[in-house]
Amino acid sequence: MKREFPKLFLYCLGLLLSICLFQFAQAQNNLFIPPLLKGTNFSLQVQNGTANWVAGQTTPTYGVNGNFLAPTLELWQSTNVSLTVHNGINAPTTMHWHGMHVPSMADGGPHSLIYPNQSWTASFKVMNPAATCWYHPHGAHTTDLQVSKGLAGLIIVRDSQELALNLPRNYGVDDFPLILQTKAFDILYQTAISTELDTLPMVNGTPRASLTIPAQMVRFRMVNGSSNRTFLLGLSNGDSMTVIGTDNGLLNHPYKCSRIMLSNGERVEMIVDASNLQGQSFQLMCYGSELKHGIKGADSIGTGMAMIMDYNLNPLNGSDYSLLHLNVGAATANAIHSIPNNLATDIPFTANNGTVHRNLIFTPTDSIPATLVMGPFHINDTSYNEMHINDTVYLNTTETWSIVNHTMIAHPFHLHDMHFYVHAINQNTNIPIDFQGRKDVVLVMPGDSVTFVTKFEDFADDMVPYMYHCHLLHHEDDGMMGSFLVLDTTVHIGVANLEEAANKLFPNPCTNFIQTTTNIDTKSTIQCWNMLGEIMPISLMNEHYINTASLKEGMYILQINEKRYKIIKTKE
Repeated sequence: MKREFPKLFLYCLGLLLSICLFQFAQAQNNLFIPPLLKGTNFSLQVQNGTANWVAGQTTPTYGVNGNFLAPTLELWQSTNVSLTVHNGINAPTTMHWHGMHVPSMADGGPHSLIYPNQSWTASFKVMNPAATCWYHPHGAHTTDLQVSKGLAGLIIVRDSQELALNLPRNYGVDDFPLILQTKAFDILYQTAISTELDTLPMVNGTPRASLTIPAQMVRFRMVNGSSNRTFLLGLSNGDSMTVIGTDNGLLNHPYKCSRIMLSNGERVEMIVDASNLQGQSFQLMCYGSELKHGIKGADSIGTGMAMIMDYNLNPLNGSDYSLLHLNVGAATANAIHSIPNNLATDIPFTANNGTVHRNLIFTPTDSIPATLVMGPFHINDTSYNEMHINDTVYLNTTETWSIVNHTMIAHPFHLHDMHFYVHAINQNTNIPIDFQGRKDVVLVMPGDSVTFVTKFEDFADDMVPYMYHCHLLHHEDDGMMGSFLVLDTTVHIGVANLEEAANKLFPNPCTNFIQTTTNIDTKSTIQCWNMLGEIMPISLMNEHYINTASLKEGMYILQINEKRYKIIKTKE
């Protein structure tokens, strides 16, 4: 017991601090607006910083080109861009362009680690339509830590069609980025992760944030950048909000609502009409009291022994609280007071076009009741392994995916590479309006199944995979993630040519050796890569046998002269 006392004492102090932070009264703070970077070449420096969120205390942070958070990037459709990320922190990182349709080698997943004092460049043509995307780290099991400490920023994609619409788009004047997060702290005032005591709401890294908006139509580009919490958004004055866009672009038509649910990783573009509100003040609220049971941020999750430790101690859970205080000032010159009824001409993929159906099932890793809500969790009974490829899809195919949740907590599911359209919830094809549009994140409730339709277009790579995962960041870090390769069947070299690999390499999967029907000798070029792109040691046994004993269990790319093959190493 003596050994446990300091640990228990520190825990109790941390708990007390977290609760006090919620109650801590301080003056409102002007909302920080991240700087806007324009152009086609971007230099992004990941660096250490500090913040003073609690009076008299300094919290260590991470930032991009600054102490905390990252600049907003403005990209134009059809332009070629280059984004170079320099890692100035003492840990590996990555940078994922969440929602961007890019080649897998530029996607910034776990296979693209940037080590300390190293740089990585993602170059691609912008293929997205006008949308609000974002960027954040994604790898080395530290996504939660690095996002919590500040590595997150918005991406605004513009195109000619959106430019022709009468919409607010003056950045920081009538068009505002809002990164919504909640933070927890330990007794050293450091940002704590994987905790239920995220008691300090922030917008753009600003606690008790306040913003003066003009008396006109105002556009808010919102992203849920929190590790652990869903927000149910509304206005304290009872006015409706007009939704014009979701994750991957503008809706065909705007719609009005009094509540918008925004789960982890999701984005929404909404218009607030402040035309007749000059001189008034109101709040952008989270109405946590109205969240459904099972969603992180609701009053409860699970039942009986299947409960989350400390969940009921967090005063935010199941409560209504302010995120942003809004003051309405004078209108600007050329103010917009109405928005168009027609925004886009998006045609959804339909299930009738689907040629492949995949099922992804969320389950706890064991039968302990608490694991049903606390995890770790599996997808299809498998925990993420960067050496394995979980699925293979083919270029220019339309697929339907069914996501089935057998846990007691809601999971926001995110798909890299392509957007999708929700087709059914529990086989009901009458989709709620807030699930419509071009999506890349969908919240799957406990016991529910969600079916969506997607098409894999434009990019194939036989070595670097894309990811799918839960966007509760500690779930992702704990292994609730899978990978998939997109293969081009028209390419006759590489792992896409699976038939040739099967005919010329055996046994495959292999254990200590693999045999080839082609003669090989010391003049032959033989190389092997793991799925991180690292060259692995491999040796020639004789003219038909290659020694694979030194390889660990997993998938590899084996090159023999000009040909490449996928091989799988298994346990003996």
